[in-house]
Amino acid sequence: MKLKSKGLLAVISAAAVLVSGGAVVTTSASAASSACAGVGNYAKQAGKTVEIFNSVIGLENSRYQAALLPFEDCTGITINWNGTNEFESQLGVRVQGGTAPDIAMIPQPGLLAKMVDTGKVVKAPAQTLANVNKYWSAGWKGYGTVNGVFYAAPNSANNKSLVWYSPKQFKKNGYTVPTTWTQMMALSDKMAAKKQIAWCGGIGSGTATGWPATDWLEEIVLRTQGAKVYADWIAHKVKFSDPQIVAAFNQVASWMKNPKYVGNVSAIATTTFQNAGMGIPTGKCNMLQQASFYAAQYPKTVTVSPTGDVWAYYLPGINPAVKTPVEGGGEFFAAFNSNAATQEVQNYLSSPQWAIQRIKSAGPSGGWLSANNGVPASTYTNALDALSAKYLSDKKSTFVFDGSDAMPAAVGAGSMWTELTNWFTGKSTADVTAAIDASWPTN
Repeated sequence: MKLKSKGLLAVISAAAVLVSGGAVVTTSASAASSACAGVGNYAKQAGKTVEIFNSVIGLENSRYQAALLPFEDCTGITINWNGTNEFESQLGVRVQGGTAPDIAMIPQPGLLAKMVDTGKVVKAPAQTLANVNKYWSAGWKGYGTVNGVFYAAPNSANNKSLVWYSPKQFKKNGYTVPTTWTQMMALSDKMAAKKQIAWCGGIGSGTATGWPATDWLEEIVLRTQGAKVYADWIAHKVKFSDPQIVAAFNQVASWMKNPKYVGNVSAIATTTFQNAGMGIPTGKCNMLQQASFYAAQYPKTVTVSPTGDVWAYYLPGINPAVKTPVEGGGEFFAAFNSNAATQEVQNYLSSPQWAIQRIKSAGPSGGWLSANNGVPASTYTNALDALSAKYLSDKKSTFVFDGSDAMPAAVGAGSMWTELTNWFTGKSTADVTAAIDASWPTN
């Protein structure tokens, strides 16, 4: 059942109940005007319907619909939030069959480019472009741009550039959170001198074993070489066997394949990524490079907070010329027509007001981030979300998408996983890079 309440003002006056973030929230009549004021100024389009086709299902689907209600009721536009787990396959079918949605929420830049190639995607309206220029870094705008034309505004974001540690264990040992790569390596040496395991590691993930190692390599390529080489690497203009990438392999080896820091190197290949950081609260190991979502791996008995059993810090940069490097992911809203109602929805979805509504719909548990720097930091009631958003929304950040996700599947979800696993069990860098290069599709 779709979360709808046409005539929200009347419903609010009757003390309507909305489901938000899994909790029941009762809203009084006094909130009516503030709800509309928080949306912004948009043209009234009474009776118009705009479909947003997407891959969101379950609880997140309900949260999106709840967040869209104020805009719907203040504009008269009905938004058909159409979530399906067959999004990627069905989007192509619909576009080619002449039944394209008004807007699609596209999770990969490569899929956006593929849709643009059909000739059915329309460029973003002027206000959407202005919003993105104002509120996002150039990197984010670039991922919504194809062949020099801006099509799609960013939506949510996630941050992979974090290091997990234990504030309690750091305090016990007199350790300070590092803010530079040099400091981080010096801290690793200090831990090793105390016969402690500085770095936790695990790349096991069933048929996807190896993917955490791709993140470690991507983080180093970004931090040493910058966004241009990173992009050329994803496109295979820079090969795995080229000096820049081999140098990144060597730096990962001095970090995550260093027995002084990790103990048994080969065990990293057989340890699951879920279990990799479980020793952090007790000091069995001290640090784990992993994304913001890793917090969900800890049981409820483990306190995740800046002073608790586990917390995270930003993975420092390496090359000073690469400003605030961040690896992550997100989605983009692309439109397939220029109807007035469609454009009003695009404009709203590129605004800070939309991001604020969506963050609030997640509730205290959080879990939804935006790289929109027009969102006040105080909007995030979840401290981990606030930490991640700080770097994602930095206008000066060097943001890149997960490289293996952007590569052809035969590589990014194939040879790169298997060969990096082999690398951790003893295969040489030269043989690993040659094998991945050889696996690159010819078309």
